[in-house]
Amino acid sequence: MPRILITGCSSGFGQAIAAQFLDQGWEVIATMRTPSAEGLPESDKLRVLALDVTDPSSISSAIASAGQIDALVNNAGVGMLNVLEGAEIAKAREMFEINVLGAMAMTRAVMPAMRERRTGVIVNISSSVTLRPVPALSIYTASKAALNAFTESFALEAKEFGVRARLVLPGSAKATSFGKNAVARMGMDTPEAYGPFVQAYFQSLQSVTEKTEVSDVAQAVWRAVTDKAAPMMLPAGADAETWFREEGIPME
Repeated sequence: MPRILITGCSSGFGQAIAAQFLDQGWEVIATMRTPSAEGLPESDKLRVLALDVTDPSSISSAIASAGQIDALVNNAGVGMLNVLEGAEIAKAREMFEINVLGAMAMTRAVMPAMRERRTGVIVNISSSVTLRPVPALSIYTASKAALNAFTESFALEAKEFGVRARLVLPGSAKATSFGKNAVARMGMDTPEAYGPFVQAYFQSLQSVTEKTEVSDVAQAVWRAVTDKAAPMMLPAGADAETWFREEGIPME
C-alpha cells in the first residue's frame, strides 16, 4: 500500500486529511510536535510520529522512522491576524520558519528518495487569501504567497524526476481551531489607531455565508495526490472556489 506523511496532524485539516487517506486504504504517518492519536481514526495503517518542522534533527528522525514516503503533505502552519504595526517581527520570523522554511525543509528531506525512485507527490497547504488582498493578514498572506512561489518553481525541478508538486488553497474554515491557535501563539495586540479598520473587517465577515469544511481540504488533497492531471493550484471550500472563479483561475 502507498504511504503518505502528513505534517500538522494535531487538529483540523491534518486530521481530516489523515482520515481521508486511511479510508482509501493508504498507510498514514501523522506527525505533530507532541504526538497524540487523539482525534485520529483508529487504524492499523496509522502511525503517529513526533515532528517539529523547524528542527533539522526532528525532521531527520521522522523521515528515518517513516520508511518509504510516496506522498508528503506539508500542512503544518500557523496564522497571524494583525496589522503590521501590531505584529512583532520575531513572531513574523517564527511564522515564516514554520509556514515556508518548514515546508522547504520537509520537501528537501523527502526529495532524494523520490528522485531516485522517479515517483512521488508533494502537496503544500497554502491559503486562498493569496488570491486577493485581505485586511489584517499581511504577514500571514506573505508567508503563504512565498509558499506558492516556492512550490510553483520547485515543481519544475521535481518534474524532471517524475515527482509532482501541487498547492491546495483552502478558504475560511471557521469550524477549526486555526484562528484561536493563531491568536494564542502569535498574539493580537492591534494598535488602537487601527481598531475601527479591523473591526469593520470583522463585521464584514458576518455576512459571508460560504465557508470551507475540513472535508473539502481532505478531498482537494486527495485529488492533488491521486490525479496526475490536477492543476497546480486547487481550491478547497465553496468560498475558495468562488474566489478562483472570480480571479479566472482554472480548477480543472
